[in-house]
Amino acid sequence: MRFLGVVATLFLLTLVPAQSEELDLELVLLADATGSIDDAEIRFQRSGYAEAITDPSVLNAITGNAYGKIAVTYVEWGDMLSQDVVVGWTVIDGMASAQDFAGKLMEAPRRAFGRNAIGAALLKGKELIDTNDHEGLRRVIDLSADSANNWNGPTIGEARETVVSSGIVINGLAVLCRHCSGRPVTYDLEERFYSDIIGGPAAFVVTADSPETFADAVRKKLILEIATHPEDADRILQRLALMR
Repeated sequence: MRFLGVVATLFLLTLVPAQSEELDLELVLLADATGSIDDAEIRFQRSGYAEAITDPSVLNAITGNAYGKIAVTYVEWGDMLSQDVVVGWTVIDGMASAQDFAGKLMEAPRRAFGRNAIGAALLKGKELIDTNDHEGLRRVIDLSADSANNWNGPTIGEARETVVSSGIVINGLAVLCRHCSGRPVTYDLEERFYSDIIGGPAAFVVTADSPETFADAVRKKLILEIATHPEDADRILQRLALMR
């Protein structure tokens, strides 16, 4: 009888859904890995994110929030069938976990290629948020790209509507620097980001316009996304500017 009782208890436990981990932010970093990005530029982009996520100012933004931790995943996107989760969901709550994330980011091989499918990338980001084991106070998809083209898969407009209507914010990093990610385009990339890609409350675009400013742009973007209140982000960014 005691054995049957234990079995029954274990069975009931399997029926109880696992408790999601509560934290301040669920953040999907969608990085451009299309045909205009060569392997050296892939590594350059990853290095910029690795440097930013371990920066003390970014960690201060994380630990200064209600829970003091966020969940981050890094995805490289190409065409609609080429979306690679380079680093899976990682809870970052201090330097050790940030360095672990950065290390995995720099070690993984490149697996994403193809022509731009921004719509598919945005929907991949939503899927990753919907299916993870975290419960963030805010949910954000952060897309970086050196163009706003969409050659295959769902349209950007359809994907943006699906993502934003579910309560997820889309921010953007417009990459203009020729030697760090892609080539200049014939239209105003920042304007296209504002009009076609980003969406949701307080959505924004940050621009990287040279190799020297790429890591700084990523750092600024992360601080703006992580800080709960705009005044918190302003305070951290002002302190950062004084230190440089």
